Amino acid sequence: MHAEIQTQKGTMKVEFYENDAPLAVKNFLDLSRKGFYDGLTFHRVIPDFVVQGGCPEGSGRGGPGYTIPCELDGDNQYHDTGVLSMAHAGRDTGGSQFFICHSRNNTAHLDRKHTCFGKVVEGLEIIDQIRQGDVIEKIVVVD
Repeated sequence: MHAEIQTQKGTMKVEFYENDAPLAVKNFLDLSRKGFYDGLTFHRVIPDFVVQGGCPEGSGRGGPGYTIPCELDGDNQYHDTGVLSMAHAGRDTGGSQFFICHSRNNTAHLDRKHTCFGKVVEGLEIIDQIRQGDVIEKIVVVD
């Protein structure tokens, strides 16, 4: 199973860490299938760090109306180029916001603090093209 994050800049194909972060993966896939992310923006973009989206308000404060626990013990809990991770406002407060890492240069301190739940495996060049305000046109789940 994978997903395609379709943006104005191109499409990123994501594979998931279903064994390491099953709750985060299920949550992301459920929201994607419902169309939750369609039309939302990347509201936070920090070069050589992350691009972040999934806030229905576009402010960085919104979510789906619930939270999920962090999953930090799996083998793939390292923030490297292309990794998708849950954004949160403190442990166990994640919901819909996620970020994609530009590189490992400035993200090692996030390891085992934010749940890594997948990785961009095609379209890595798109990550560097994303700008604040760019739209997530659609996330398509491919079973």
